[in-house]
Amino acid sequence: MRSTYFRPRSRKTSTQTPWAGDTIQRDTMRAWESFVDRGVASADIENSVRAEILESWARCTDHGINALCRSTPQKMSQDSVQELRRKNRALCRAAKYAFQRLAPHLNESRAILLLTDQKGTVIEATGDSKTLDTGREIGLEVGGVWDEAVIGTNGIGTALRTGMPTYVHASEHFCQGIKAWTCAGVPIFDPLDRTVIGVVDLSGPPDIFRRHNVALVVAAAREIEIALAEHQRDERTSLLEAFIDLPNPRDKDDAIILLNESGRIVYSKNTEAAGNGRSGDLLVGRQLLSLDPGMSDGEVAAALPAGLTTKAIDILKAGAGVQGAALILPRKTSAAKMPANPGGIKISPRRGVEEQEIQIIGECPKMLETLEFARRAAQAKVTVLVQGETGVGKELFARLIHSHHSRQNAPYVAVNCAAISGELIGGELFGHVAGAFTGALREGKPGKFEQADGGVLCLDEIGDMPLELQSYLLRTLEQRAVYRVGCHKRRAIDVQLVAITNRDLRQDIEEGRFRRDLFYRIGTIIIDVPPLRDRGRDIDLLLSHFNQKLSKKFDRAPLVFEPEAVAALRDYQWPGNVRELRNVIERICLLHNDTVVTLADLPRDITEPDTSLLATGSKSYVTTDDMDLDQIESHAIQRAIKMSDGNLTKVAASLGISRPTLYRKIKQYGLERCK
Repeated sequence: MRSTYFRPRSRKTSTQTPWAGDTIQRDTMRAWESFVDRGVASADIENSVRAEILESWARCTDHGINALCRSTPQKMSQDSVQELRRKNRALCRAAKYAFQRLAPHLNESRAILLLTDQKGTVIEATGDSKTLDTGREIGLEVGGVWDEAVIGTNGIGTALRTGMPTYVHASEHFCQGIKAWTCAGVPIFDPLDRTVIGVVDLSGPPDIFRRHNVALVVAAAREIEIALAEHQRDERTSLLEAFIDLPNPRDKDDAIILLNESGRIVYSKNTEAAGNGRSGDLLVGRQLLSLDPGMSDGEVAAALPAGLTTKAIDILKAGAGVQGAALILPRKTSAAKMPANPGGIKISPRRGVEEQEIQIIGECPKMLETLEFARRAAQAKVTVLVQGETGVGKELFARLIHSHHSRQNAPYVAVNCAAISGELIGGELFGHVAGAFTGALREGKPGKFEQADGGVLCLDEIGDMPLELQSYLLRTLEQRAVYRVGCHKRRAIDVQLVAITNRDLRQDIEEGRFRRDLFYRIGTIIIDVPPLRDRGRDIDLLLSHFNQKLSKKFDRAPLVFEPEAVAALRDYQWPGNVRELRNVIERICLLHNDTVVTLADLPRDITEPDTSLLATGSKSYVTTDDMDLDQIESHAIQRAIKMSDGNLTKVAASLGISRPTLYRKIKQYGLERCK
């Protein structure tokens, strides 16, 4: 931000009132021209322009606003406006009566009354019809965005910026195209937490301005705030009554949170005694989640913020409609929600499948939170997106979700989207009929979705799915039905989808490689599996687990790690994460004849002094704090190539990815293939 060129509290201000007439307007216009030309406020400018207006002009310069702009450059679509009205339905409802009362007095007054949200977007407008039509020429209409950072000094945007009643008269506007207007804006404060949630604004041509205009708008804003407070009070009473009428008895010491119809906290009790350690985040007025009328208690649980655990959830209804929800939180003395012992979580082998028992080891808060997310997702049967670096064990969370499935022996089908060519993946996922494409089976074939019906489908490396097939996947998820390639017959399916990726899908969306609507559809719950370097003492637990397991596998005595070796393993950044740790222990078990493991027995990458530095594919060196997910992944692959002397088959096996995926990533990151 540029520095301030004036002292608002001490400088001499103009003795003229802004509505004093044409002379003042000419002085203000000359001051504006000088300010825009110089970019600084001289003494003459300070004497000609009100302090709050000059401060706003300086902010406009900082924001790079074009002073010659003719209208607001931003306008929301009708669908976006409807969504804003839905999100601000309490504000719109409270403003309805004030607008209806004032509307008749604005007819043929040349004035219009506007309501905006907290970002300055107009969501309601009423008043003189001719002025409403004229306002459309500059975007002063429903959908127009009048934030100060968008269109400069104006009654709406400057009131939002300062939190104070504001009038901007004619030449005081920063943008030339709106200097033919006068406006008075007043912020609307939420009665619950006193945050600014919108603005009421009276606008029109300059000759409508009178001293009492600001007082009129202040009165309208306060009327809206009173209506909001009355509604919130009635809403809170109604929710309490609905909660009291619930058939489930509650202990008087229970920690209770009541959410209104939009998912906002309107009542809380005993939250300081809850075992979440988040009582400071559970204040009245906080938006806890986006509550939709059709949500079940399981879907509410899945939508709660990370780390917030509930003992029970009750949907509160009034008549046939959902009025809100009651959350009962566990006390601090309650049992832990997930097992947190060194043995970790065990997943039994699937019936009829030759596989070993799976264990997920972890006690760190991030890992326990992630495990809780997986449990919630399984209960709610919603789509899940599992994100994390290579080697963190993302596929284990898909198996964990499957192990909590409500159906015994529910099918589990896994597909690696990167291991199947773009021409064949459609038939693999959705099935095909005879002759649908070259290479199709003569009798046709059901796809993975049909095979997973009634269970869980895991799509690994979903970020590598061809863009043209993403629309088919989106339609399948939304319609809960599949259409085989070459066939128009609808086949209903009941599948819980677990998508896995080590890519930054949000970045892929911006670059046009992944559909935004599909991302939001698969990400009902997003599970971010933490990298090993962020898991603290879990390294010790995993070291002990792999030591016991692999020593038994190779029929040898368990290894004994000297303190210096353990310290080095703790300090290492583990770009390959849990998979890399397992490979290190396995290599030592195979090649180390002695039982005691010293610092010298560890790989050089772990013991060399600059272990805090990791090499990327471009051979530059950065700290892991400066590296993004792609850089860490590229380092892990390059390091595996080096350790395997360029044998890409071994590299793919050690990293747990397919060879086609490895080839693609080598090309993507520009890595060197050692000879």
